[in-house]
Amino acid sequence: MEYFVWSANPIALSIGSIHVFWYGILFASAILSGQMLMTWIYKQEGISEKTLEAGFIYALVGIVVGARLGHCFFYDPSYYLSNPLEIFAVWKGGLASHGGGLGMIIAMYLYTKKYKFNFLWLLDRVVISTALFAFFVRMGNFMNSEIVGIPTQVPWAVIFTKIDLLPRHPAQLYEAISYLFIALILFLIYARYKENLKPGLNFSLFLVLIFVVRIVVEFVKVKQADYDTSFLMMSTGQALSIPFLLFGLGMLVWSLKR
Repeated sequence: MEYFVWSANPIALSIGSIHVFWYGILFASAILSGQMLMTWIYKQEGISEKTLEAGFIYALVGIVVGARLGHCFFYDPSYYLSNPLEIFAVWKGGLASHGGGLGMIIAMYLYTKKYKFNFLWLLDRVVISTALFAFFVRMGNFMNSEIVGIPTQVPWAVIFTKIDLLPRHPAQLYEAISYLFIALILFLIYARYKENLKPGLNFSLFLVLIFVVRIVVEFVKVKQADYDTSFLMMSTGQALSIPFLLFGLGMLVWSLKR
C-alpha cells in the first residue's frame, strides 16, 4: 500500500542568513484572521475599534505567555525548572494549547475589567477567533512535521520523513480540520442569534467541542510529555482537557437554562 509522503521544508523562504518559517507565516495568519474577524464583530455590535486594538494586545500576550508556560510546566517541568532561562527561548518552539487557553481567558478578564465590557459577552465572541487561531497553529505543526500520530495502516496515513519512514496518523490535520469546523459552527450561531445569544453559550460550546476533539485525537497521538504518565492511565493532554470539558458542560447547562 502506498501512503502520502510528507517531506516539506519547514523554511518557506531564505534571504541570506534570514529564514522565514512556515510556522511563523501560519502563526501570523492566525493573528491576522482573528483580528479581522473581531473587527467585523465589533463593527456589527457598534463598538469602537480603539478598544479592539487594546483587546487584541491583551489576547495575544495572554495566549503566547500562557501557551509557553503551559508547555514548560505541563510537558517538561523538570528540564525548565533546572534551566529557567530556557523558558524565554520561545524561538526554540514549545507552545501548549491548554496554557494558551488559560492565558487567553485571564487576559480577557483583565481587559473587560479595564474597559468595562461584559466578560461572557466578550468570551462568546472571541472564541470564534480562538478556534480559527487553533486551526492555523495545527497547520503550522503539520508543516514542521511535529505533534505526529502513532504508526497506523489506515489508507490516509502519512509518512513524515523528518521523523521516520513509518505511516502515521496525521494527528495535526485531525485537529486542524476539527477546529476549523468548530470555528464555522460558532460563527454561524453568532451570526444567526447575536441579538439573543444566551450568555456563555458560544463559550461553553467552544470548551466542549474543542476538548472532546482533543481527548479523542490524543488516543492516536505520540506522547508529548517528557515524563511517565502511565499512573494517569491517560495522556497529559487528556488529563488537562478533562477539567475544561467538565467546566464547559456545566456552563452549557447553566447557559441553556437562563
